[in-house]
Amino acid sequence: MKYKRILLKLSGEALMGNQQYGIDSKILQMYAEEIKDVVDKGSEVAIVIGGGNIFRGLSGVATGIDRVQGDYMGMLATVINGMALQSALESIGVKTRLQTAIRMEQVAEPFIKRKAERHLEKGRVVIFGAGTGNPYFTTDTAATLKAIEINAEVILKGTRVDGIYNADPEKDKNAVKFNSISFEEVYQKGLKIMDMTAFTLSQENNLPIIVFDMNKKGNLVKIIEGKEVGTLVTI
Repeated sequence: MKYKRILLKLSGEALMGNQQYGIDSKILQMYAEEIKDVVDKGSEVAIVIGGGNIFRGLSGVATGIDRVQGDYMGMLATVINGMALQSALESIGVKTRLQTAIRMEQVAEPFIKRKAERHLEKGRVVIFGAGTGNPYFTTDTAATLKAIEINAEVILKGTRVDGIYNADPEKDKNAVKFNSISFEEVYQKGLKIMDMTAFTLSQENNLPIIVFDMNKKGNLVKIIEGKEVGTLVTI
């Protein structure tokens, strides 16, 4: 096994499936089963999930909602997604813990680094909700911060595209995929992978990122086994 401890970053939009908003139960169950396969192989899995399928702070600003208020609403949306994923995982026998950056003891533990690491060591999947707990930061930044704090070996960014391309492959049929790329090249080519704060944090802490297609069955297991899947971003 190449990676013992991973941080999986999922977008909230991915949970929508073909719906306009909300959670598609089939997608949720599929993700839960993919994660279970990795846990069964002995990997320690932490997860950060976005909230864009329920509410996106910046979109709220356009409708007149205060930016800070909107960001907090987005953080609460990530907790709803975290609870849904927790339920899906536990329904197939995976032990989990949900930790949040905003205190809400009735539904989750507060984030405590040592507790999170202990849960991981015991084979529990730890889901981090409510982003960083601060407005003006994305869940990409939350994922990178948490990955650094728990000493994850890699960030796995699950998307609907099978890696990083020099153009949008959904719009440009001639787009070329990179199997691996350096942080510097990403800057130079102006490629959008994560927001700049998250990306810089990863680079400064020498934390590799793998961008891959989460919707293709078996991809997650292949990555932890060291097979070439998606695009690897390294120093």
